[in-house]
Amino acid sequence: MKTINETQDEIVNEFSEFEDWMDKYALLIDLGNSQESLDEQYKTPENLIEGCQSRVWLQADYHDGKVYFHAESDAIIVKGIVSLLIQVLSGHTPDEILNADLYFIEKIGLKEHLSPTRSNGLVAMVKQMNMYALAYKVKNEQEIK
Repeated sequence: MKTINETQDEIVNEFSEFEDWMDKYALLIDLGNSQESLDEQYKTPENLIEGCQSRVWLQADYHDGKVYFHAESDAIIVKGIVSLLIQVLSGHTPDEILNADLYFIEKIGLKEHLSPTRSNGLVAMVKQMNMYALAYKVKNEQEIK
């Protein structure tokens, strides 16, 4: 399995192949479309991320010491963004997730090309993923004691 930074570097390389932001948006849309749909049972108010303009549901599972994320959005660009986050963070330990520096967001120019409300949504998604990682870390530490 690749490290978080190896995955981020791959994403940066993939996006650097395009100069025009319309092409980068098209790539985001493709990523969103190729992402596996979230099972309807997880589209609950508890899994809805606060602070997003569009609706984003995020589900996290924990097994073998790693956190696995699944998500869905009703907005196609946002679905692409959350699929990037999943690609980078899913399948890693809570500590790896909590200590990750998500530099790819800046390097691919995503932050500067999102509207303020979408930027807030991106921050909310990262925050929620970190909250899941923290919750699993604490739960795991309590089980060990």
